[in-house]
Amino acid sequence: MKVLITGATGLVGKAIVSELNDNGVQVNYLTTSKAKLVVKENYKGYYWNPAKNEIDLDCFEGVTSIINLAGASISKRWTTSYKAKVLDSRIDSLRTLKEGIEKSGSDTITALVSASAIGIYPNSLSSFYTEEEQQVDESFLGDVVKAWEEEIDTFKNFGFNVAKIRIGLVLSNEGGALPQMARPIKNYVGAAFGSGEQWQSWIHVDDLARMFVFAIAHNLKGIYNGVAPNPVTNTKMTKELAKVLEKPLFLPNIPEFAMKTILGEMSYLLFASQRVSSKRIETKGFKFNFKSVCDALKEIYGKQAAKEETMSSFSKEYV
Repeated sequence: MKVLITGATGLVGKAIVSELNDNGVQVNYLTTSKAKLVVKENYKGYYWNPAKNEIDLDCFEGVTSIINLAGASISKRWTTSYKAKVLDSRIDSLRTLKEGIEKSGSDTITALVSASAIGIYPNSLSSFYTEEEQQVDESFLGDVVKAWEEEIDTFKNFGFNVAKIRIGLVLSNEGGALPQMARPIKNYVGAAFGSGEQWQSWIHVDDLARMFVFAIAHNLKGIYNGVAPNPVTNTKMTKELAKVLEKPLFLPNIPEFAMKTILGEMSYLLFASQRVSSKRIETKGFKFNFKSVCDALKEIYGKQAAKEETMSSFSKEYV
């Protein structure tokens, strides 16, 4: 097995690379930064520039599966120009990848597993969404994910398996939303957003990495939700995070208008509610290591505390 990954140097990509390499799987990866091109055992980088439809065709040599994670972050202010970048980066990446496969003439690829997002599901406090849901959220994010998935589906013309993993809130202290959620709590100004009743469908980054590898190893196709089995409300997430960080919560909930003033349209991410099911991937045999948000947060911040303690001990001994 040899896997080609786009977005390999991001938060989720790094975790997937680690999971694959730990299992002795060779990884080729595509990067838009020539400074990030490295060659190591079982890990080799290739340059591409989707905005200009450029790709090093050598990246496909011997590749049996592709994992696509490419796309600009949605966690930046949604100006008109940046919204265009969010959409274009996803579509351009897929089209460049598709044309690259065609030009390379590769006949070894048997699967594509692409990232998607649960943002496609309508904002609701009461619904419980499965992959069968047909309605799309009436928001910028809903429009983006719909167009993204339509482009992913064009890879079915190659005749190999195509799977989409709709990713929820990824929990990691290495990046993503969690450090931003923890920062105000650490500074004693943490609070839930709005009513706090909005659902957050989360997943530990290690489980998500394992899910992508599982999808390849088991020849999955179709849509799967990349979320843990037990979604929580924003209030629950905030309280559990404060408990793990051993910080008090004493401020009132933050009203929506206040965050909209600060973040503009992007504030929608803080108040949208999607309670999403993980049943389908579980029926395929996938086992979660972190089913409880409490356990996930304890593992993440316990690991961080141990790392900080090790660094502190090192400093005392050698500095």
